[in-house]
Amino acid sequence: MQRFLRRVALPGLLACVFPALAGQPAAIDSAKASFVARQTALGFSETQINDFLAKAQYNQKVIDAISRPWEAKPWHQYRPRFLTETRLKAGLAFWQANEASLSRAAETFGVEPQMIVAIIGIETHYGKTMGNFPVRDALYTLGFYYPPRADFFLKELAELQQLEKDEQLDVSSLKGSYAGAMGLGQFMPSSYRYYAVDFDGDGRRDLLGSVDDAIGSVANYFHQHGWQPGAPVAIRVMPRTDISPDARLWDGKPLSMSVAEVLGKDLGLSDSRDLNAAQPAMLVKLEQENSNEYWLGLKNFYVITRYNRSPLYAMAAYEFSEQLKHAHAKP
Repeated sequence: MQRFLRRVALPGLLACVFPALAGQPAAIDSAKASFVARQTALGFSETQINDFLAKAQYNQKVIDAISRPWEAKPWHQYRPRFLTETRLKAGLAFWQANEASLSRAAETFGVEPQMIVAIIGIETHYGKTMGNFPVRDALYTLGFYYPPRADFFLKELAELQQLEKDEQLDVSSLKGSYAGAMGLGQFMPSSYRYYAVDFDGDGRRDLLGSVDDAIGSVANYFHQHGWQPGAPVAIRVMPRTDISPDARLWDGKPLSMSVAEVLGKDLGLSDSRDLNAAQPAMLVKLEQENSNEYWLGLKNFYVITRYNRSPLYAMAAYEFSEQLKHAHAKP
């Protein structure tokens, strides 16, 4: 995922908490001891665990990259990076080349082809930019030397060792994003383990080399997180008064407000449509150069944020999917 930072709450033992780090030797040693104990409980020998860790290296470029994510930029700077004519043309070519697989994924998982194509296009430009960071080094660096999200990345490092065993991956040569996401759809190790599917029927779940597996796995990820085929994703809303709606902006947590509560009396839909006012919703603000836009995000918008938690990412994916759908439908 992404840009990534996704993506999934882990069951059972995966929910254990690693100690917070301060970048100090004692804290790192303590975290490594906890990592070894946890992996031992899952069936790995201390020799296997220590060998796995010994092959990892600290990478300062990983810390530099996560310190300046694109998701921190305003919408008017974020959007042009992902919504381009070049990416649209590449997306249409990818759709045409993989029409049968995309149609089968849509039928199997109930996720529209344009959304699958949009996600793969935004994540890796259809395989052109899958990342040059050694995945193990990235997760090791962020797990042991990046306190703000150490717990998450240590769990992902643990998942990578399990993934290496389950899928027979050559972890030593595995490359991905600065956050440890890999393959055409940029799955984190946990997402790879729990949501990847063998969609080409060759007996392997290969998100690195199989386009079919990547298509099916992205569709399955959306399906498992509650995507509703044919349902609306986001609707622009317009202020009716001078009252600022910012207090209702989405806080990143599961949806807790209804459409009626989000809109209140001071926001109205930009078009006339029937909409269930009791359904869950969120309010998203997009910063343009000279003004702000407000959008009502519905359940499907929230599902996109399970792939990447940034509302900017979700809006870019939705807008790109709409561009793809309309361009693909043209004769």
